[in-house]
Amino acid sequence: MKQSKSRKSRETTAFLYERLSRDDNLDGDSYSIQNQKKLLTKVAKEKGYTNLVHFYDDGISGVTMDRPGFTNMIQEIENGKAAAVFVKDLSRLGRNYIEVGRLTEEFFPEHDIRLVAVSDGIDTDEGENELAPIKNLFNEWYARDISKKRRISNKIKGNSGEPMGQPPYGYTKDPDNPKRWIVDETAAAVVRKIYRMSLDGMGIEQIADALSKEGILTPRFYWQARGVNRAGKPPKYGPCHWNSSTVTKILSLQEYCGDVLNFKTYSKSYKNKRRLENDRENWAIFKDVHEPIIPRATWEKVQEKRGKIRKRCTHEGDRNMFSGLLVCADCGCNLHYHFNQGNPEIKYFNCSNYKGNRGTCSSTHYIRADFLEEVMLAEIRRLTRFVSHYEKEFAALMMGFTQQAAEDERKIIQKELDAAKARDRELDSLFEHIYEDNVAGKLTDERFARMSAKYEGEQKELRAKIKALQDDIERTKSKAATADMFISAVRKYTRARKLTPRMLDELVQRIEVHQAEKVDGVWVQRLTIHYNCVGAITLPDALTNPMPDIIMNTRKGVYVSYQPDSRAG
Repeated sequence: MKQSKSRKSRETTAFLYERLSRDDNLDGDSYSIQNQKKLLTKVAKEKGYTNLVHFYDDGISGVTMDRPGFTNMIQEIENGKAAAVFVKDLSRLGRNYIEVGRLTEEFFPEHDIRLVAVSDGIDTDEGENELAPIKNLFNEWYARDISKKRRISNKIKGNSGEPMGQPPYGYTKDPDNPKRWIVDETAAAVVRKIYRMSLDGMGIEQIADALSKEGILTPRFYWQARGVNRAGKPPKYGPCHWNSSTVTKILSLQEYCGDVLNFKTYSKSYKNKRRLENDRENWAIFKDVHEPIIPRATWEKVQEKRGKIRKRCTHEGDRNMFSGLLVCADCGCNLHYHFNQGNPEIKYFNCSNYKGNRGTCSSTHYIRADFLEEVMLAEIRRLTRFVSHYEKEFAALMMGFTQQAAEDERKIIQKELDAAKARDRELDSLFEHIYEDNVAGKLTDERFARMSAKYEGEQKELRAKIKALQDDIERTKSKAATADMFISAVRKYTRARKLTPRMLDELVQRIEVHQAEKVDGVWVQRLTIHYNCVGAITLPDALTNPMPDIIMNTRKGVYVSYQPDSRAG
């Protein structure tokens, strides 16, 4: 008797599932949870179901099948609690072709579930619908297209300096301009307190314990008290229980200096929503966008104290002005920027390919940054004097870069560029093929993820190479230009008293650093300076244009003097 009642209850029970997410990107409220409920309730009653149970997920993408409401519904179906499932359309079940197909073709029939997708005109009691698999495929393609458009939109926004995430604890969105952050003084006072305690020598655990004892609300409970919803797992402890991880995060956020940092995390694909930490070189950093809570000098001091950065290098990853300009004269590899561990004021470069660091270059090619600054300022002054006194002679030095020489170089680079672009297009085609194989079930998700990661990695390197080659072609055009362009740039710095990054960028293409050699008891450092448009040139050593005489105590008791490379053209 009880079994009969249970069966009768099941036959009159229908599960109504509603889902809405940003992925749908639809106008109006026809897809709202409430309107879906009204529609499904009406249709289910018309089909004779009297016991209606609603399950819903609001704000969760259909790409993932791990949704609380959906999971609960599946569990109840497995427990034999319903005879039918009603949805507005198949995309409400999900936008994953393989998973939704398995659900509709295997799981529902196995559990004797009637599926009704109202807008798609699907009712499994009326027979099999041949278009259902195609609709599922289109639903996944739609999710992929929306994801692609959103990535492009986010990239544009992020590179324009617009904050991509929620404001951290201590800030809130400006009610007049949601794209701007303003200081939340109540929370900002706590942030300043945490930094003061850190500078006073308190450890992370001590700070967390002190805040807890003072009864200060943690960020999550503070937001809740102000009616602000934030994503994340619910806290395990009380509203004033501070964790060391929370304090650590507050002490590390560069945003408190007034900066915006975008693209700190990324997801591998639209199917995998898990956020991964991005390499710092891929971040977009915009300084002094909003009002700072912590002075930059204070923030850097805290990072230095915590061992995150040292005094000589800013946390936002600023490079030295010579970074990217210095190459090893022996192996051709770039020189990397470093600082002395014992004395952070000493900044230097050495060969990235040095065999002592698992490379193949036989020498370090060590050179101090301050030594470089003196040398380059002296050489640029010498260049400006030479151009002002010997303009005709200088124009003659440029004859090595004729139109024909530049054109020959351009053709070589263009051939390499064409090959790189062809491979880039080929990778796009390969990715489309494996995607289609994955959708069709010929390629497992795991295999697809591995292959797509491989292709994406190669394509990332390839596109960086394409950009570099395109830049090289532009440089060949500048080499073929007349002397006027370079001479006008040189004249701008006739009275230069200090070397600047802009000066180097406009005048210098690269600097080859030779290994220092000992000559007559003195270490001599040779440099080959390649200027834009003219390349490496040797300026005449005249009375009006003497060679720079620079000697520096670069290490304790070790003096190094500068000497231009006599082999320059």
